[in-house]
Amino acid sequence: MKFLWTLFILMALMHTSSAQQTQKPVLHGKNWMAITGKPLAATAGAMIFQKGGNAVDAACAMLAATCTMWDMLSWGGETQALIYNPKTKKVIAINALGIAPTGATVAFFKNKGYNFPPEYGPLAAVTPGTPGGLCYMLANYGTLSLEQVLAPALQLAAGYPIEAQTANSIERNKDQIKQWPYSKKVFLTHPGENREAPDAGEIFVQKNLLQTLTKMVETERAAMKAGKSRKEAIMAAYDRFYKGDIAREFVRGCQEQGGLITMEDLARWKPLEEAPLKVAYKGIDVYKLQQWTQGPAMLQALNILENFDLKSMGYNSARYIHTIYQAMNLAFADRDFYYGDPYFKPQEPIKGLLSKEYAKQRASIIQFDQNNPRIGPGDPYPFEGKANPYTALLKKRGYEMDTTKRNFAPVHDIRNTSSLIEYQQRLWLGTTSVEAADKEGWVVSITPSGGWVPACIAGNTGVGMSQRMQSFVLDSTLSPFNVVQPGKRPRVTLTPSLALKDGKPFLSFAVQGGDTQDQNLLQFFLNIVEFGMNVQQATEAANINSNQLWLSLGGTKNDDRKPRPGQLLLNNNTPETVRNELKKMGYTLSFGDRTSGPINAIYFDWKHGSFWGGSSNYGEDYGIGW
Repeated sequence: MKFLWTLFILMALMHTSSAQQTQKPVLHGKNWMAITGKPLAATAGAMIFQKGGNAVDAACAMLAATCTMWDMLSWGGETQALIYNPKTKKVIAINALGIAPTGATVAFFKNKGYNFPPEYGPLAAVTPGTPGGLCYMLANYGTLSLEQVLAPALQLAAGYPIEAQTANSIERNKDQIKQWPYSKKVFLTHPGENREAPDAGEIFVQKNLLQTLTKMVETERAAMKAGKSRKEAIMAAYDRFYKGDIAREFVRGCQEQGGLITMEDLARWKPLEEAPLKVAYKGIDVYKLQQWTQGPAMLQALNILENFDLKSMGYNSARYIHTIYQAMNLAFADRDFYYGDPYFKPQEPIKGLLSKEYAKQRASIIQFDQNNPRIGPGDPYPFEGKANPYTALLKKRGYEMDTTKRNFAPVHDIRNTSSLIEYQQRLWLGTTSVEAADKEGWVVSITPSGGWVPACIAGNTGVGMSQRMQSFVLDSTLSPFNVVQPGKRPRVTLTPSLALKDGKPFLSFAVQGGDTQDQNLLQFFLNIVEFGMNVQQATEAANINSNQLWLSLGGTKNDDRKPRPGQLLLNNNTPETVRNELKKMGYTLSFGDRTSGPINAIYFDWKHGSFWGGSSNYGEDYGIGW
């Protein structure tokens, strides 16, 4: 008996030890922290910090570097950011998402046979947002010049050793790349050979992009010489991109290849500074961007989950997984119908959606013995004192879903992939994240995206165009708030996060991965708050993913996008007992060896006056602290 008891203690200790083990170490720093999707890009952030820049400067440098390295995004994409300003002790939101161009109407796309705007090519493009967003953040909240901040990106554009991940992505997508002459010229460095893409480690040179970035720097330099202020000089470079010769070549190259973007579209677009949305979860204020992103879905899910004792359920028990899945489904059903660009009518009922009372009502319909395959949008309007004007539309919409067993990978993606894991890799590699913090108190969380490989490059600018148009809908029965319209922003999946506790930064966190982003960020946050994990453990810990939602990306037919009820991605290490319980509840299970997603995060240790950095073990994400 004594032997058995000793064995039990040893096994418990081993389990505790393994639970604490991570494949990457925690990053520590007291002066600054820089984390992003590529090691070279994190190094760019470190270089800026070493020059005396603040977290905004470093974040802009990392953003520029990742765009230049085609980390599944480029300079023609979009930037979404949250910034904590230590001077005002407020969180601000940056909306640098492009707009639908002139001519981008429902009739235009339907006449071409689409149910959604296309995934790739010039017709998938909204106007570029990243150059303007970077200039705006740097001008208003940074300290260095554009020339200093772009220096690492300029060096990369002049030639850097391309990593296997991007090089192989180019090779896989070379048939599409060949459709666009400017993309072909840039990406296929060995035309006519068996492998036409660059080799891993090959010095990848982007002469046109280098010229474009150099023009912006030269414009800033000339403005400073003419006596302009630092801010005015940076915005002069901005104007050259959106109104000058760079804009003219961008538009020419776009339209030559069949795109719709005009000079007027570029000139009228501008980045917006907004008030973020927030909810309190057990005394912690969690901040997200407004409802032009999916970010409020995580806030809704937190409101719903606050009604349950998650800790007592146990991390990734069958009951915990089921509860998380149901809460996410409820939030995503609302996202799919009610979210859209708040600068266009109709006005989204965001106050009702984020009310605690509405969350209680939504929580009350969760069935704890089985998955509910017919969860649909709720009615948040009474929770802001209004009547729902879309009752008839919701009835017409119905909740028809394919409840047959299907692969977790959507049909349109699995055609080019051999496995669920390869699909997940493709999904998580789209977009990147940027996290930065400094000892003065500046904190930046960015989720940039757009212009990923296979990207259509606009003329001789070297700039890949966005593919974000596909996140619009063409049918108001899917969402009356997110129907495509010239000048409008699509509802995107991109969702940086900040959390404050006792009025001070607590967490800065973001992740790649389309519709999985707020699913993984929700669980990361709960891993820390409910289960006491440190920031690195929380980034690596096994998450679940639901596909019971309308996909925001990929496919131009309803069948490509519609929800797959009960589809659940679990980690390979999920115990058999948990698997069996979930199957009894009606779930169809798929498995992966790493299911956290590539989360990057910074935890603020106010007790010791230091930063803890976490960077998931999923991909190439990397951080440096000092």
